[in-house]
Amino acid sequence: MLEYEMRGELKTKSIDLLDLSSSTDVTALVGEIRRAEPLITASLSDLVRRLIQRLQEKLRQHSDHTFYLFKLLRVHILPLTNVALNKSGSRFITGSYDRTCKVWDSLSGEPLHTLHGHGNVVYAIAFNNPYGDKIATGSFDKTCKLWSVEAGTCYHTFRGHTAEIMCLSFNPQSTLLVTGSVDTTAKLWDIQNGEEVLTLTGHSAEVVSVSFNTSGDRIISGSLDYTVVVWDTRTGRKVYTLIGHCAEISSAAFSWGRSMIVTGSVDSTSMLWDATNGKCLAVLTGHNDGIVQSSFDYTGKLIAAASADGTARIFSAVTRKCIAKLEGHEGAISQISFNPQGNRVLTGSSDSTARIWDAQTGQCLQVLEGHRDEIFSCAFNYEGNMIITGSRDNTCRIWR
Repeated sequence: MLEYEMRGELKTKSIDLLDLSSSTDVTALVGEIRRAEPLITASLSDLVRRLIQRLQEKLRQHSDHTFYLFKLLRVHILPLTNVALNKSGSRFITGSYDRTCKVWDSLSGEPLHTLHGHGNVVYAIAFNNPYGDKIATGSFDKTCKLWSVEAGTCYHTFRGHTAEIMCLSFNPQSTLLVTGSVDTTAKLWDIQNGEEVLTLTGHSAEVVSVSFNTSGDRIISGSLDYTVVVWDTRTGRKVYTLIGHCAEISSAAFSWGRSMIVTGSVDSTSMLWDATNGKCLAVLTGHNDGIVQSSFDYTGKLIAAASADGTARIFSAVTRKCIAKLEGHEGAISQISFNPQGNRVLTGSSDSTARIWDAQTGQCLQVLEGHRDEIFSCAFNYEGNMIITGSRDNTCRIWR
C-alpha cells in the first residue's frame, strides 16, 4: 500500500504483488512496477527493491515452524465472543458477554485497557489493520464504538441500528467502517467525524457478514435471507445481488486484488463469483453439513471452506477443483484461515483443538491442545509465527 500526498490530502494506492514468490526476479519486478506506476520514481527504486526482498524473506520463513504454548490467559468473567489480532501481533482484543472489550499485550500477556461503555454483549470486534491504532466494537446494545488503542478512550459512538450488531469491518484505507445488524441493514460510518454516511437497505433478514474490497469502493453483505449483495460505497446503491444459495449465508469475502467473491452457506456449499459482473463461476461442493466459513488466501489463488461436518477443503480458485481435504477434527470446525505465506491453514473446532495443516497436501502438521471447550476463534499474526486461539472455556492461548 502506497501513501502519498495530493493537494494537501493524504491518499493511498495498492500495488499488486500477489504473484510474488521466493524465486521472483526482483530487478525485473521493480522495472515492471516503475513502468506501471508513475508514483515510483527512480529515487524510490532501491527502497521498493528492499521491501520486495523483505517480503521474499518472509515467504521463505516458518515453513517448518512448530508452535508451543507461550501464554495462557483467563480474560473475562463471562464468556468470550470474539478475539482479534493487530497486524504485527503485538496487541490483541477480546469481546465478551460482560459488556466489555479488553486490549492485551501479546508478549507480556498483560491487559492494557478495558473498554467500558456498552450496555450489552460486545459481539463484533476489529482493529483497523494495517494501521492498528483504532478498535471498533459492535454490541447487542445496537451501537458500535470506535476506540483509541493507545489511550483506551472512545472516539465515537455510532447510533442508528434498531437491533443487535452482528458484524463489522474497516475499509483498507481506515476512513470508513461498515456494520451489519439483525435489523436487516448495513450502515457505513465516517471514522473521522463519527457521522453515518449511508444505510444499505435491501436484505430481508439479519446481516451476518460485511467486508470491503481492496480499493474500498465496494462492500459485500451476507444475510440469512440466502443472498449476498455487492454495494457501491459512494452511492449506497446495489451493484449486484448474488443469488444461488438455498439456505442462510454464513460468510462472504472478496479476494485481495482479484475480482472474485467467495460465499459460504448452511446449504453445505461455497460459491465462487465474478465480482465485476455478479456471475457465479463455480459451486464448490463435497461437504455434508453447513459451511461455517469460506475464505481466500492472501493471493486469491486458494479457497478454504470449513464445515460443521468436522472437515475442511482447499480449492483452487483457478481450476475450481478440490486440491486437499483436511480431516481429523472430532467436531464441527468453527473457524479457518491461511497463514500469510499461504502454505499453512489453521482451523479451530468444537473438539477443543486447533490444527495446522499443509495447504497443498491436507496433511495435519500439528494439533494445538489444552483448551477445555470449543475453540471459536483462531488466527495467525501477519508474520505467520504466532497464533491466538479463543475458547468457550473462557481462555485465550498464545502460541509461538
